[in-house]
Amino acid sequence: MMGNKTDDELPRSLEVLWGRTDRRQRGPPQALSLERIVAAAIEIADAEGLHALSMAHLAERLGCATMSLYRHVASKDDLLVFMMDAAPGKPPVIDVAVDGWRGGLERWARELRSVYYRHPWILQVTIGRPPLEPGQLAWLDRGLRTLAGTGLSPNEKLGVILLVLNYVRGEAQIQAGLLRTNEHSSQSSREAQAWYGRTLARLIDAERFPALAELSAAGSFDPGDDSDDGAADFDFGLARILDGVGMRVRVR
Repeated sequence: MMGNKTDDELPRSLEVLWGRTDRRQRGPPQALSLERIVAAAIEIADAEGLHALSMAHLAERLGCATMSLYRHVASKDDLLVFMMDAAPGKPPVIDVAVDGWRGGLERWARELRSVYYRHPWILQVTIGRPPLEPGQLAWLDRGLRTLAGTGLSPNEKLGVILLVLNYVRGEAQIQAGLLRTNEHSSQSSREAQAWYGRTLARLIDAERFPALAELSAAGSFDPGDDSDDGAADFDFGLARILDGVGMRVRVR
């Protein structure tokens, strides 16, 4: 606790996002705006990685003095909060009456995977951090809504969404890590996976790693003939998770 601030008080960045503080700028109109700053920061993080994002680099991108940014954003930590809120965009519109709970949840998971693939830096910012931004919570709420008619209890619904969420995050995290591990970071995830398969085949031997050697020999670490960047493998794993959820729904 700092000064007179209580544990229940929100950081100013969240106060702004939830409309609980005045964002209006006093004085003449300014060329900069919070929206423009956040959009430029997201562009840098997407193209160059989160490590490349600094207030100085951001000011250079916007063609302004670094100190000008602080009229809108108090710190880089606050900037990350605003980026986390804006980057995912609006969650998909899902008609459970048409798609059913399973089709709706599949759609939600695939759309969330696309968000992580477009903005892999989100995975770094959100590690061990529960969502508090309205943009993030909108996605969580949309996922929970797909389970409204299943008969699952509130705790079971939350458990299902966290299970699917962590599966999606884990798959995207592996792909992002694979791209970082490969020196040729300009390659696609498919090319990076091919590199990993070749490298793994050179390193492992059947005596020390018999199970991995079997998979390597079978081509399990190769990207395959399609160009879906692992979507088929992702869908297979997601389907097995939802098979289990379906069993629980039938019991209910």
